[in-house]
Amino acid sequence: MTDPAPVDGEHTDPPQPAEPVDAPEAPPATLWDRMRDDPQYAPEHLALEAVRRLGPEAAQWAAVQRAQRPDVPAEDLADLAARRFVTHARLSGAVSGVAGLPGAVIDVGVLAWTQARLVLHVAAAYGVDPRHPDRATDLLVLQKVHKVAESARLALGVAAGRERAGALFGRAGARPLGRVMLQLGVRLAQMAGVRAAKRIFAKVVPGAAIILGTWANSSATKDLADRARALYRAGPANLPTQRRP
Repeated sequence: MTDPAPVDGEHTDPPQPAEPVDAPEAPPATLWDRMRDDPQYAPEHLALEAVRRLGPEAAQWAAVQRAQRPDVPAEDLADLAARRFVTHARLSGAVSGVAGLPGAVIDVGVLAWTQARLVLHVAAAYGVDPRHPDRATDLLVLQKVHKVAESARLALGVAAGRERAGALFGRAGARPLGRVMLQLGVRLAQMAGVRAAKRIFAKVVPGAAIILGTWANSSATKDLADRARALYRAGPANLPTQRRP
């Protein structure tokens, strides 16, 4: 039997700083497999896994920062998180070392994952629980995969159901890898705020990867940081009510 999910804004004990949370710097292999098998819902799978894997890290980070500096304003913590992950996004441009379409897909996937870390850390900076299931909905709306929370919640419910079905029954059947990779790349590029064509160009044209990849990653992530701060600045009590699916 598992404990019920916390109510958003409800007090939950943060992880103990003595036991650092292990949060992967890039999407784990199991997530890549899930997204490859179900590319249509790749952003939803990434959002669900990000809250599971990265939410505890963000909660611990905020708890440690406040323990070390009890009087630090939430705005300063949000600034710190934004600078940290905008830098990560800038440095992640074209670092996979893989050429062509596979490299482009890896790059936008890593960027979307880094941006999810940013959003969850900004939420924690403002006292919003980054481990709460509603953060997956926030991610999809903030990253403009869905325009409204209601459609994001419905898509997350579908993705969660497909995840459970995949775990029970395995893959439904093989599809042409090139077509799957293209669809996966487009969906992840949409989530990361980067046009897939730009990412593919950056991987194929020599010398373009560093310049274009760095600019695109940094610009998209800065814009996302501004949207996340606008959403979470008022704190958990003022977030829009989000019904469970």
